[in-house]
Amino acid sequence: MSRRGILIGRFQPPHLGHVEVIKQILEEVDELIICIGSAQLSHTLHDPFTAGERMLMMTKALAEAGVDLSKVHIVPVPDVNNNAIWVSHVLSFAPPFTTVYSGNPLVKRLFMERGFEVKSPPLLKREEYRGTEIRKRMVEGGDWRSLVPKAVAEVMDEIKAVERLKDLSKTDYPLE
Repeated sequence: MSRRGILIGRFQPPHLGHVEVIKQILEEVDELIICIGSAQLSHTLHDPFTAGERMLMMTKALAEAGVDLSKVHIVPVPDVNNNAIWVSHVLSFAPPFTTVYSGNPLVKRLFMERGFEVKSPPLLKREEYRGTEIRKRMVEGGDWRSLVPKAVAEVMDEIKAVERLKDLSKTDYPLE
């Protein structure tokens, strides 16, 4: 049986840190499921991109990085807002897997309680490679392009992501 892992994240947006972590995980497993979490959310400062946009960004970024896409499965998973059933919810959307990669303490605890092997992927340049920092720079006119793969920047240009975020920042809600 091939060894299959899952990496769960929101990827708002996918950045260079994500790509490096995915490449490292693919050295440990035969296939990787990339779970696009909070798939139902979009058009807010915290979650500005749709699941489809994030899937497109991720696919293009991995192809650009030379990742064998036949070893990657990208699966959108909407929130269920109930921790007691969340693992079963993820399992209903994803192909079978044995190892969970996450830095999120709650995600790790929920999967460990269900008997999965859980590993923490390395966090690379965590202060810069953060969706929050990238979105903040986009709103404020800073350099965000150096933090994302060129392919992600191209998709963001195509969907007018900077304009979207600047429009969204005019709401009463602070940038998180």
